[in-house]
Amino acid sequence: MKKAIYILLAIGMTFGCQDFDDWNVDEKNPSSIPSTYLLTSAEKDLFTRMGSTSVNYNIFKLFAQYWTETQYTDEVNYNIRGRDIGGNFFLYLYRDILNDLKDAQRLVDEDTSLSASIKSTQTGVLEVLQIYTWHVLVDTYGDIPYSEALQGIENLTPVYDDDVEIYSDLFSRLDNAIQLLNADSESFGAADLIYNGSTDQWKKFANSLKLRMAVRISDYDNSTAQQLASEAVSAGVFSSNGDNASFPFETSPPNTNPVWTSLVQSGRNDFVVANTFVDAILPLNDPRTPVFMDDNLEGGYEGAPYGVGSAYTDYTHIGDLWHTPDFEGIILSYDEVQFLLAEAIERGLIAGDAATHYYNAITASILYWGGSQEDADNYITQASVAYDAANWKKSIGVQKYIALYGRGFEAWSSWRLLDYPDTFIRPEVSGEPVPRRYLYGNDDGDVNSANYEAASAAMGGDLKTSRVFWDITGEGN
Repeated sequence: MKKAIYILLAIGMTFGCQDFDDWNVDEKNPSSIPSTYLLTSAEKDLFTRMGSTSVNYNIFKLFAQYWTETQYTDEVNYNIRGRDIGGNFFLYLYRDILNDLKDAQRLVDEDTSLSASIKSTQTGVLEVLQIYTWHVLVDTYGDIPYSEALQGIENLTPVYDDDVEIYSDLFSRLDNAIQLLNADSESFGAADLIYNGSTDQWKKFANSLKLRMAVRISDYDNSTAQQLASEAVSAGVFSSNGDNASFPFETSPPNTNPVWTSLVQSGRNDFVVANTFVDAILPLNDPRTPVFMDDNLEGGYEGAPYGVGSAYTDYTHIGDLWHTPDFEGIILSYDEVQFLLAEAIERGLIAGDAATHYYNAITASILYWGGSQEDADNYITQASVAYDAANWKKSIGVQKYIALYGRGFEAWSSWRLLDYPDTFIRPEVSGEPVPRRYLYGNDDGDVNSANYEAASAAMGGDLKTSRVFWDITGEGN
């Protein structure tokens, strides 16, 4: 017995002399990380979530009818509830992107080693990324948690703010972010995988985003859109393909392009090009055709019937670039900005020649996808491509749709605003029109019932046919 007591006393004395502070530290999962790590992580997650073709949360390419499913056709028939697509996309943007950016901002604020100018530019970058993410959420759902969001356990049932009011606040925040980026300093350096710390590039991105959002609200509030668009253009938007907001995915997992993950790494053949897209591009003798689509059929290109199960081998496959692991992701591009400028002119937001920007947009797209200036010149001289000022929505809508190939969210958003292309079809199984919004998460009505019910009522119901505030024209397809 005495021996046992002595042993226990010895153990107690030994441990009593030790410092336990480091015992509960997981060296593989640090509790504190630099803001640069959070920025890099948020950027990767943002481009992954926006570019993915996972049917668990991102079916925008299907909404845009670029691709269709071969076997399991729930998503191509707009079944959002089955996999809780609305809930998953919502979760990923709030948890993986906005939360990381918020934490990165806190760390920047607390870092006493940073100069005032570096803090300014870093804050500007973080703000622009947050604003981009918030605008995607509004454009996807309408009313969303905003003013009371990201508070963790302090508020588990945030209110859903009005989408008009959120957009108004985002414009104010964007103006402030642009001012912060005017500081004469680099920002995050190599940790910033989008622009490598270039403040000038971030300012162009911010102004181009402002232009996009201004055009979005032009049907709802043309006078405000005019002021915002004019400010954006005067301050400087994208001027070449070199300004594109792109992300350099890598050749090895887990940093590969998410489309490669779905098309190649998965070992499945779930997607082919839809007939809606093939029928739109084929008559135009478009030089981008062999890039966008694989020439796997002897008789040329044939799109699979949209919304109907089909054999993978019988229809045109997606182009080789989308089967490349390090294919870059893009969330805003120079060709899109040129289309936006053409549209802004036609809407009376800014002065200029819409046709010039329209042709510039097409040329920029063709050059980006590997075509030559001669290819672009020959393409735009065709009568079928010529700009029609009398029906500018169709001209811009169709050509912008082609240029945005593979960028489902932006193509879907453009379609909602312009109502072109007007060739989208209702899938045979569900017979439903293209959704105007995502549904809220399947559990929202249970975990945040009062606020969910209020938001649903304000949106005209938590329905796929309900509309975001700026989507006020068109009858749907």
